[in-house]
Amino acid sequence: MRTIKGPGIFLSQFIGAQAPFNSLDGLAGWAASKGYKALQIPCNHPQIFDLEQAAVSQTYCDEISGKLAEHGLVISELSTHLEGQLVAVNPVYGEAFDHFAPPDVRGNDAARQAWATAKVKQAAAASAKLGLTAHATFSGSLAWPFFYPWPPHNETRFREAFAELARRWRPVLDCFDEHGVDLCFELHPGEDLHDGVTFERFLALVDNHPRCNILYDPSHMLLQHMDYLSFIDIYHARIKAFHVKDAEFRPNGRSGVYGGYQPWINRAGRFRSLGDGQIDFKGIFSKLTQYDYDGWAVLEWECCMKDGDVGASEGSEFIRRHIIPVSGRAFDDFAAGGAND
Repeated sequence: MRTIKGPGIFLSQFIGAQAPFNSLDGLAGWAASKGYKALQIPCNHPQIFDLEQAAVSQTYCDEISGKLAEHGLVISELSTHLEGQLVAVNPVYGEAFDHFAPPDVRGNDAARQAWATAKVKQAAAASAKLGLTAHATFSGSLAWPFFYPWPPHNETRFREAFAELARRWRPVLDCFDEHGVDLCFELHPGEDLHDGVTFERFLALVDNHPRCNILYDPSHMLLQHMDYLSFIDIYHARIKAFHVKDAEFRPNGRSGVYGGYQPWINRAGRFRSLGDGQIDFKGIFSKLTQYDYDGWAVLEWECCMKDGDVGASEGSEFIRRHIIPVSGRAFDDFAAGGAND
């Protein structure tokens, strides 16, 4: 068995206009002061991390690594969640997602998709130059608007949607394979890949590609009423990244899993700071350790109540307490018999 690495922290929810959150050096000092050992860095803030330069310049990547090392930090993964989303956008969501892209490709589905695909491929090259082995992203969504069987399901529509999703991602997966990096899709409502069944369907269409893997985030599974512990039993071989995020679902008589278009604070299912929700993290860390997951445990802080700085402080200690330092020997070795018994 191997010991999970951590704690790490995903920077997306903390980047801002004011110091220390407006520079990589400032964020690194802030994260290190809270006990974090790694940063998961989004690729959509050039002032924090210049993906275009990192994809072509080993010198730039070495400078970034050196700057973080001064704070006792490394990079756990890069993230292209927003760019991955734009690889596959159903036209009904075109306007809603346009602001994720630069102005010159907005309103042009083909140009926006090409831009997004190029960015995710740049992340593969940058990850390799940084010595990373995993990358975090979203799958995008062509079929998601039809997730509920009304209007009645049309199987041809789903076959075409998943075939097209696979067609768009296969060259990207090949690119990641060339760079020796696992592409980890965060299974998330709103994405075509949002549970085990949809991941399996996609995986089959990309011929069980070795770089097609999972970013495991139990919060999205709890809100879908999935057995997130059994999920690890089934898919552990494909789990290559891990978001440590808590959530709760409290049934009521007014709304359910779909949220009623309400703000997060009023929903039956909502994200919480670590330790404030319902997720069994002792069970999760035990199972991931049992299956030799040796990647990073990365806090993704999203809470509808608690202050983010407090959540980050508490999250670092929470992850540290849950990491299981594995033993180098079995507890019953003292009672073992001879080899010839």
